[in-house]
Amino acid sequence: MSSDLLYSDVENDLRAAVRGLLTDRCAPAALLARCEGEEPYDAALWRTLAGEVGVAGLLVPEKLGGQGASAREAAVVLEELGAFVAPAPFLGSAVLATTALLAAGSTEADAVVARLATGERTAALAVPLPSAPGAEVSQGVRADADGVLVGRSTSVADATAADLLIVPANGPDGPGLYEVRSDAAGVALSVPVPLDLTRPIADVTFDGAAARRLAGPGTAAAAVERALLTGAGLLASEQLGLAQWCLDETVAYLKERHQFGRVVGSFQALKHRLADLWLEVVQSRAAARNAADALAGDSAGAPVAVAVAQAFCAPVAVRAAEECVQLHGGIGMTWEHPAHLRLKRAKADEIALGTPGRHRAALAALVDLPAAAG
Repeated sequence: MSSDLLYSDVENDLRAAVRGLLTDRCAPAALLARCEGEEPYDAALWRTLAGEVGVAGLLVPEKLGGQGASAREAAVVLEELGAFVAPAPFLGSAVLATTALLAAGSTEADAVVARLATGERTAALAVPLPSAPGAEVSQGVRADADGVLVGRSTSVADATAADLLIVPANGPDGPGLYEVRSDAAGVALSVPVPLDLTRPIADVTFDGAAARRLAGPGTAAAAVERALLTGAGLLASEQLGLAQWCLDETVAYLKERHQFGRVVGSFQALKHRLADLWLEVVQSRAAARNAADALAGDSAGAPVAVAVAQAFCAPVAVRAAEECVQLHGGIGMTWEHPAHLRLKRAKADEIALGTPGRHRAALAALVDLPAAAG
């Protein structure tokens, strides 16, 4: 079955709604001010996105109160969130946690999903953000027969904005998936200074925290694996949106900036740099859309599509952000210009859910491509 890389009318309408909201709520000055404050997440923005636009329930079936959409629509939302580096927990709650819960398939997990779909609650999947598909993520936390958690999970994305933590842990009978409130007794969050100021991470310590098991050994590991695969595939769309913003802003700036009596954008060397970047962004769009389409159709080739997308899109986003900073000249180096926020997000995304090298290695195994001799 061939992939459909084009955007549907529904996807374009969703993009317009999200972009309009973010244009109003995520102006550069407001975003920088929030990064300097004590509350990096914009709770009001998330309530609007989740409750009024309905993005929190995009991946959730209608019978559970969601929109019954697919990874394609979620990818469009992430393109816009990436472009604006919006301080909203969409990736952690609406993608990672929600996908894990849906894959768990239990009545208890479905009840949690229903609350996430309406925006009533926000959740985070308590796994290290650098975890790639196939990684062992439950080794740091243990659960006893009563569901009491002990251990630590580091670098958890969106944990500081979460009401609930969805925790993979090793139980007496094997891996399990547990739910615990982020403010419960025995749960402590330590927030390091993040590279990406718009997506804080937290180290979560469990010291006798009472939790409820949502899935046992038969499904827990597979549920987490599905979440990591979906998250990695959709992260490529966030990287695409970020790269496209950097390209568009740089082109617009070079059309206005004059030097030696000429428009800077008329210099051939800069034209070549931007042409090369444009080609890479176009290729990134194809890779990201292919991954989203494969995930939406639950294709057997989804792991390959995800590995290709992450291996390609992550470095392109970094390069686009670097070019944006450099080609804006002196102003691009300042705190007041939002280019540095894109560079920090791009660098943080490059190690999130698996580095490009990790995905290239996974791709080699998936397509049975032997490693070269040393």
